[in-house]
Amino acid sequence: MQTYIALLRGINVSGVKKIKMADLRIMMSDIGFKDVLTYIQSGNVIFKSETTNTQDLAQKIRTEIQDVFKFDVPVLVKTSEDISLILENSPYKNKEDLEANRIYYALLKNSPEQSNLKALDQNNYPNELFKITNNCVYLNCINGAGKAKLTNNVIERKLKVNATSRNHRTMLKLLELSNEV
Repeated sequence: MQTYIALLRGINVSGVKKIKMADLRIMMSDIGFKDVLTYIQSGNVIFKSETTNTQDLAQKIRTEIQDVFKFDVPVLVKTSEDISLILENSPYKNKEDLEANRIYYALLKNSPEQSNLKALDQNNYPNELFKITNNCVYLNCINGAGKAKLTNNVIERKLKVNATSRNHRTMLKLLELSNEV
């Protein structure tokens, strides 16, 4: 059985699309996933499954959320190896930036088209550094994420792909938890 990390986009933000983590764990177990564990309230789920296709897993979770909670939530599913590689490939490894919680990862559901990459890359975001890859937009929010102009919504709109963002600490914790399950 493989361990996976499901990343739900846009739940429990500003009182919208509320899902209690206990209810989410029950739902995940009810559809056959094992060793289900959630981390914080923003939709991070670690679980085991015999299914090997992450797109199929994401669609199964998304469909079940629609059925059970009655709203649509984009879902990305990654392996711990995927998360490890994303962290290893980060161009932003400055200890001060990491400790100040300035480093974020916008995880992409699909690889963006080349023309869309150029559309995002041509914009100027003062006090924000970013690097675009096929599966992630690495962000260094020099003045903090709360003041950032290059948000997850902007990334999705410019690249025309679903994305969900997590900070460096959350990514590290998800990797740690996935290796413990």
